[in-house]
Amino acid sequence: MIIIPSEELTLTEKARLRAQARDAGIARAKKKLALGPNEITFRAGQNIQDFGTVGREQWLTQNLAAVNTQYSLWTTLAAPAVGLVPQLPNNRVAVFWGAAIGTVPNPVTLLAFRKGPTAGTSMAVFDLEWLEPFLVTMGYFDEPVWYDPQEFMSVVVTAKIATGAQAQVILYCDIAEPVGGTIS
Repeated sequence: MIIIPSEELTLTEKARLRAQARDAGIARAKKKLALGPNEITFRAGQNIQDFGTVGREQWLTQNLAAVNTQYSLWTTLAAPAVGLVPQLPNNRVAVFWGAAIGTVPNPVTLLAFRKGPTAGTSMAVFDLEWLEPFLVTMGYFDEPVWYDPQEFMSVVVTAKIATGAQAQVILYCDIAEPVGGTIS
């Protein structure tokens, strides 16, 4: 799996990759939640509601204290140095389709998606340095990464600069859930 810099894609290709991610999410939701297509809604992921980042509705990693060390993309406002491994609610499917780096200079390299309470299973790894030569440091995954209901989500980046501060690494995520859960 690779991350494709957004500047290397046409609008048509970007739309195709987003539609591919949405279709994968709807198919997973139908299968995992036993719902029909009119019973599923699709929305942007929310850090507090979907990933348990109490008090923090923004994308910030743990404090990057050491080079070549992995740091969670989910923290809370009260404990920014503590990474979270959130468990998806039993009625949602999460589909990740892209990432962006908001911190300049980029202090991170690898972005890894793993699952399980101890992050034992690797699902995908993307090299965020591929985005650095471009004005827009946003990229699309060539294949979406999804988590099924009740799966533990461990998403980490590897620090290449020990800033001691948090980095803004934005994940583009859509949530498939039953109609009426969040959106009627």
